[in-house]
Amino acid sequence: MSGKIKYTDEPLEDLKIVPDFLPQPEELVFRDEGVKVTIALSKRSVDFFKGEARKHHTQYQRMIRRLLDAYADHHSRSRASRSTRTRTKLAHTS
Repeated sequence: MSGKIKYTDEPLEDLKIVPDFLPQPEELVFRDEGVKVTIALSKRSVDFFKGEARKHHTQYQRMIRRLLDAYADHHSRSRASRSTRTRTKLAHTS
């Protein structure tokens, strides 16, 4: 590309705004405080995670940890909303 670029002053058409989809910088810090535990898992589960980890070029322990974190997050949120409903229900029946 040795030629000069010739710019024109034409109107820009078909532009659309793309919503910000990038995570906040603090969301990019993946390490939470870790606690070492010993757990016995079924061979079938470990084999599954090892196979999936190989496919996705990651560590199987990391996949298991993220699965447990997602499960805990989901159920701690649903428990919080359930406990609020239960308190409200009890307040109305008293």
